[in-house]
Amino acid sequence: MTKTSGGSSRSSRGEIGGIPTRYIGIGVIVILAVWFLFANLDKVKIQFWVFTVTAPLWIALLATLIAGGVLGWLLKGRRDR
Repeated sequence: MTKTSGGSSRSSRGEIGGIPTRYIGIGVIVILAVWFLFANLDKVKIQFWVFTVTAPLWIALLATLIAGGVLGWLLKGRRDR
């Protein structure tokens, strides 16, 4: 919070209730992803180039989510240099 010349306080830009909007956005995405995973519990066949496996769909979705997160993290590191 910053104080104005009149002594009143206002929240910084990019915060809601003192929490950065980035963290709120990440929290919302995580909640939606978990909800989506639990809505997809059926078993599916996943075909790779050489072999096929049967697994719950939520495992395939979670693996994709993790791979996307890791890829985003790695690309962010390259952009900051």
